[in-house]
Amino acid sequence: MKKKCRFEVIKGDITSLEVDAIVNAANNSLLGGGGVDRAIHKAAGPELYEECLNLDGCATGESKITKGYRLKAKYIIHTVGPVWHGGYRDETDLLASCYQTSLKLAYQHKIKTIAFPGISTGAYRFPKDLAALIAVNETKRFVSKNNYPEKVIFVAFDQENYEIYRKLLEK
Repeated sequence: MKKKCRFEVIKGDITSLEVDAIVNAANNSLLGGGGVDRAIHKAAGPELYEECLNLDGCATGESKITKGYRLKAKYIIHTVGPVWHGGYRDETDLLASCYQTSLKLAYQHKIKTIAFPGISTGAYRFPKDLAALIAVNETKRFVSKNNYPEKVIFVAFDQENYEIYRKLLEK
């Protein structure tokens, strides 16, 4: 019997995916920002902003969950990635924590399918290769010990990120 693959990389728009949860690369306020955060808030509608007002923000490296509202995804897991400062401010540990805490929420809510963007790789300037390596390593470690999530999708916004993830997942 062939073992089913629990990882996938796609190039596209995370807001359009039919999955149980998408992960939002949020800022500490959780009230919307730029990049994927802005796109998710826009696609989910004003109800997301209203729910986020009651969450009292989120610390860097931590995660919180909300409903998906107008998205096809049932849930949004908001995680706050670190701003890159050359690797001297625990950025790698904080980014790893983003994946760990997001996956823990997915497990607690029995989320079968989850999609991650490239956390911290946009305006926060985290090196894309290193960020992808942390993402893949942390998710592989987590799913090897847990039944949920059953499938993890890495969503690349551009061809460069797609190739980075594709090569890592082929190993």
